[in-house]
Amino acid sequence: MTPPKRQLGLVVTAAIVIANMIGTGVFTGTGFNAAALHDPTTILLAWTIGGVLALCGAACYAELGSIMPRAGGEYVYLREAFHPVVGFMSGWISLTAGFSAAIATSAKAFAKYLGVIVPAIHGPTPEACVAIALILAITALHAFDTKLGGRVQAVFTALKVALIVTFIIAGLTVGEGSWSHFASQAGGVAANLPTRTFAIQLMYVSFAYSGWNAAAYIAGEIEHPSKVLPRALFAGTGLVMVLYLLVNVVYFYALPSDQLAGVVEVGAKSAGALFGSAAGKLITSVIALALVSAVSAMVMAGPRVYASMAADRALPHQLAYYSKRGVPSVAVALQGAIAIGFVLVAKIGQLIEFVGFTLAISAALTVAGLFVMRRRGRKGAYSAIGYPVTPLLFIGVSAWIAYSQISADWKHAAMVLAILAAGAIAYLVAPKQPALPEARVVPEE
Repeated sequence: MTPPKRQLGLVVTAAIVIANMIGTGVFTGTGFNAAALHDPTTILLAWTIGGVLALCGAACYAELGSIMPRAGGEYVYLREAFHPVVGFMSGWISLTAGFSAAIATSAKAFAKYLGVIVPAIHGPTPEACVAIALILAITALHAFDTKLGGRVQAVFTALKVALIVTFIIAGLTVGEGSWSHFASQAGGVAANLPTRTFAIQLMYVSFAYSGWNAAAYIAGEIEHPSKVLPRALFAGTGLVMVLYLLVNVVYFYALPSDQLAGVVEVGAKSAGALFGSAAGKLITSVIALALVSAVSAMVMAGPRVYASMAADRALPHQLAYYSKRGVPSVAVALQGAIAIGFVLVAKIGQLIEFVGFTLAISAALTVAGLFVMRRRGRKGAYSAIGYPVTPLLFIGVSAWIAYSQISADWKHAAMVLAILAAGAIAYLVAPKQPALPEARVVPEE
């Protein structure tokens, strides 16, 4: 069994963070925000808070990653901070909601956007075939070679960021918009900020920011993780936060809030208002590229969690197999199969709500684990900026979002509890065997 190699540098690691974050959320979430909050300033504040929240989480994950520089992310952190069963359930969530369901969501969205460009593939069956074909192609790429997959990921991400930056600059310089669209509405920030509606909209924003923790899942393959991991988390998250805020500024510069309310293809509609109808297809192409990149990043990161669980005998040991090229190829294949299953049985809306709510709870519990590690005297080469304010802020806002969502619709909480219960039962009935040796993971040089 070949151990994973530490061969991913800062550029590739940051690219994985960026690619995991930029997906459907920023191209659809503002329409939901506008329908609920109406006021552009309040909506921009929500996106700012979402970015700050992601940076707080990144600071905490960076310290956890420096303490435990192994692949696995939340599974490793929660196992060490609380109990193996807590880590197992987190890994269970990653296998279902965190990666497989998220991959299916992006693949299905890619198929829909591609259907706008190529009408011949529009429709449920052709779109499902396109989504499955994308998953199969990206899975095959990342099952072949880690370094090649990382390079392809970096290229995808660079193109995606370049296209988004072009949209921002062109929209604000030559686009036919108006700054009058930013006029206060619905009582402004003071009337909207303390409400349950604002908290629920933060959940949609947080879904758009999800992926900021992606580098933690591949910590076992990062060169000098105590240095590279914090830099990649902050660089990737910070860049995406700036892009998200500027994209939303372009949206409201293009159209007033009432014309964006409830619009799913908010990017395409804004582009049409700024440049004409032909720009709508251009933005659709940008979104399609963003979704391919997001699928690629998740296909790369997720299997490292399952391989880490398998190394502890929490999952079948075959999933811990690494090929000679440093790829957990069996885990990559399993994830692809589960993602295809989600494509066949679930709708995009159901997947988005389920994934967003579940990951918010999992991340908050992981950040809480930092307090446990500190109390035990375990510290890494990196210390979280602003501790203890940053973890407390992350946990507090996440709890507010979760409470607001549960009070509005208890079905999400019931689904999460069902997933956790299934994971706990699987852990309890699984035969306990000695973990595979830690020497599998090549130490940091």
